[in-house]
Formats: sequence, C-alpha cells, structure tokens
Amino acid sequence: MSHTAAGLLQVGLLVVALAAVYRPLGDYMARVYTSTKHNRVERAVYKIVRVDPESQQHWKTYAAGVLGFSAVGIVLLYLVQRLQTLLPWNFGRGPVDEGIAFNTAISFVTNTNWQSYVPESVMGHSVQMIGLTVQNFVSAAVGIAVAIALIRGFTRASTDRLGNFWVDLTRGVVRILLPMAFVFAIVLVALGTVMSLRSGVDVSTVDGQGKTIALAPAASQEAIKELGTNGGGIFNANSSHPFENPSSWSNLIEIFLLLVIPVSLTRTFGTLVGQRKQGYVLLSVMGVLWTGMLAVIWWAETHLNGPAALLAGASMEGKEQRFGIPGSALFANSTTGTSTGAVNSLHDSYSGLGGGGAMLNMLFGEMTPGGVGTGIYSILVMAIIAVFLAGLMVGRTPEYLGKKLGRREVTCAAIAILAMPTVMLIGSGIAIAQSDTSGAMANSGAHGLSEVLYAYASASNNNGSAFAGITVTGDWFQASLGICMLLGRFIPIIAVLRLAGLLAAQRKVPVTAGTLPTTGPLFGSLLTGTVVLVAALTFVPALALGPIAEALA
Repeated sequence: MSHTAAGLLQVGLLVVALAAVYRPLGDYMARVYTSTKHNRVERAVYKIVRVDPESQQHWKTYAAGVLGFSAVGIVLLYLVQRLQTLLPWNFGRGPVDEGIAFNTAISFVTNTNWQSYVPESVMGHSVQMIGLTVQNFVSAAVGIAVAIALIRGFTRASTDRLGNFWVDLTRGVVRILLPMAFVFAIVLVALGTVMSLRSGVDVSTVDGQGKTIALAPAASQEAIKELGTNGGGIFNANSSHPFENPSSWSNLIEIFLLLVIPVSLTRTFGTLVGQRKQGYVLLSVMGVLWTGMLAVIWWAETHLNGPAALLAGASMEGKEQRFGIPGSALFANSTTGTSTGAVNSLHDSYSGLGGGGAMLNMLFGEMTPGGVGTGIYSILVMAIIAVFLAGLMVGRTPEYLGKKLGRREVTCAAIAILAMPTVMLIGSGIAIAQSDTSGAMANSGAHGLSEVLYAYASASNNNGSAFAGITVTGDWFQASLGICMLLGRFIPIIAVLRLAGLLAAQRKVPVTAGTLPTTGPLFGSLLTGTVVLVAALTFVPALALGPIAEALA
C-alpha cells in the first residue's frame, strides 16, 4: 500500500470513528449540563468548597469564579514546582527555576501547556501528577463551562443568570473528562505507552557504555493531555517519543482524542438550542477548514521544496518513520487546529508552506474545530460577526438564534476576536525588537521570523506547540509568553461571558421573512468566509515576511 493510500485510510478511519461517537457523546454532554441531579462525588465537592449547587450566577459572578479558580491554580502550581524537593518521587531534582515555574504555572492553568524545560530532568513524578495532570483536567473543564454559559445565553430569556460555574466545572471533570481519560489511558497502556513510577531504567549500549532511559506515568497524562486539548508532554520529545506514542495505532487514537470533544460539542450546542441543524452548520465550517489545511500541510510535505529535501527524495527531517508524512501531517493539522500543542513531529523542520499552514490553523482562532469548549464558543462569536456583517449588507438589525445583536453584543464579540491578534502581534513585534532575540533564534531570515511569530501565536492562542528552533528559556521570553497566555485566555473568556449575560437578558424575537437563515449552506459559506477574511486581514502582512516568503524562496 502506498503512503498516500495509507494516509487516506487513516483519515477515513478517523472520520468514521468521530461520526460514530458524534451523536451519543454530544447528546450525553447536553444531558450532563441540563441534569438537575448531583451524584455523591459532586455533592462532596460542593460541600468542601461551600457552594450551593442549586444557586444560579450572574455573568459577573460566573466570571469571578473562572478568574478566581484560575488564579488560585496558578499560585498552587507555582508552589508545587518550587517545593519539589519536599515531594515524593522527586529523584533528587531540585526546585524548578522561578522563571520556568512562573511560565509553566500560567501555561497549564490556561490550557496552553507550553513547555520551556526538559521534563525528564526538571520535573519529578509528583509535580507531573498532582500539578500538571490535575490542571489538564480542570483547565479543560473551565473551557467547557464557559462554552455552556454562552449557549445558555442563547437558550434563556429575560434573566440575568447563566448557571453555576462550580457545578459546570465539577460535572465537566467528573462526568466527562475523568471517565473518558481513564478508559483511554488503559487503551494506551495496552498499545505500549509507558506507565511507571520509576525514574528510569539502566541499560548498556552497543559500545558498552551505561545509559539511563527515562520512565514516567505517561499513559495517564497522555490520555488527558490529548482529550482535554492540553498538549505538553511528560517526555521532552512529546508525542513523537515511543514511550508516549509507540505506534501508528496509538497515533491515530491520540488524534481521535484531540478532536472528539470539540467536534461533539457542536451536537451538544444544537441539542441545547433545540435546532440540531445549527450544530451541523458549525461542524461543516470546522470540517471544511480542517480538511483544507490538512490538504495544504500534506501537499507541502510531500512535494519537495529545498535542496536538502530534493537530494533526500523526501521531506522526512523531524518526522518519525513509524508515522510517515501522512501521520505527521494529520497530527500537526489536528493539534494546531484544536489548541492542543502536542506534537509527533518537529514543526520547525516543516517546509515554509507546511509550517505556515500549521501556524495559520492557530491564527484562524483555533476553531477548526478548536479546543475543548474554546472551539465552540470561538466559532459562535465568529458566527455573530458573520450575522452582523450580513445585517449591514441588507440594512437590518441582525438576529441570531432569536436574539438581536446590537452594539453591546457585537462589541463583546469583536473584543473576543481581536484579543488574540492584538496580543500576538504586539508580543512578536516587541520580541523582534529585543537585542537578545536574534541569539535565541536557530535560524535567520524568514524562517527565524516564523519561529518568533509561531511562538507568540501559540502562546496567545493557548496552543502550546512550538517550532522549537527558538530558545525561550531567557527571562524575557518566560515573562512575555506567560503574559500572552494570560491575556489570550482570559480577555476572550470575560468578553464571552459578558456576551452570554447580554443575550440571556433579552427576550426571544420571532422568526420573520427578514430573518437570515442560519441552518443552510449559504450561512455556512458566509461563516467560513468570515473566518478566513478576518485571519487574512489581520495576519497576511506578518505571514508575508515569514512563512510565505520562505515558501516562495
């Protein structure tokens, strides 16, 4: 079987698997967030945090819960790293450096999972398990909670209540993420992913020298890092490490985990608003953009570009032989389209067009299909902008799902959309102006600029992947990237919750002959064009100096 045929078979199996779980998982998540019953574990959590699960919250209270919970998470995770020597399974590894601890605490709490350290030599198993893995669960649950709050804004009327953040957070962890991660951790162990509390195993190489191969409880972290679209890795080589991702089958399962919740949340949305076709339209837009960017990255990596690739006859630098170009391109496209950041190949080694495609996935706003929760609320915000543009063209006050979109609603949507480009471009510009930045880049010229742009796009989008050709261990990068992660995560969340509050306070308006239909291919095309147009107008000048210039060289 040719590499192309094998790759197409992988894509086919992935689509079939996602289609099989789309309806049951999407409807199950809808039931999770509409159920009036609390199980025993959830009631225990509410008692510990002293929360009345029956209470409903104003959007400001809901937002305060998100921000307060995240702030406490940053502080606790920072302290866990700094106090590593007091924890079991530290293997003699001392306190994590202040800059790394600061950056990592923000990174994992914001669901970015950017790593500027070598896990095997810096983090002990206790920090990985009680610090990083816990945040993999709760940061993903925060994203789902915000998305559910926005959906409630569309379904409720004449109220200032959006639900209870603590209930939504707890249910996301207990009823969705924990059970699924538990099952798939066992599947990964069965496929050969390592699960060990030992620090490593001593071996002798063929020349008689002694070496230590690092071990870790990898399967449990691998499952939730993909399922929660977190990213990062318990080993420095990430999902290209054979202990994390041992075979083509485990690779396909990990890609499935990246996509399954963001894709299924479109069904949840359609079910909750009582119009499943609304969810299908959003899914179709996600699918068109995901497929288009996969084609670009795959084509770029299979069509040789540059003297080294021409001499080698392939573009396999930085890719694992067991995955090949199709498996690597499929993973790269999915991880940058879902705000995950896990990698099974070195994106820095991709061609100018291939690396630019992965970067563009993030610059779309990571809604193809986006992160857990973040993808659905990001594309809903973009849908509001699309409806607003359509309203301008016909001179009518725009409506979406029975809610009028006035100045305040569109302002919130605009803030949510513009936060990431603003943070990313300003951060990149300041970084390029720093005198030390050139020394941190492994490459000069267009590719060096691409490395910087990719780093700040990844941080501002809470993705976490990197070109890896840039060294970001300096204080400037640790601090600036951490700030970009914070602003890129919480400015859109506050804007989305404010938008949800405004929508919930409105009464439903009836559908009339002048209402723009939002369940057909016309609106799907309008929404797709809006996503592409916004990204093009915002980022083409920067991309022209980086990946586009490199691709044309």
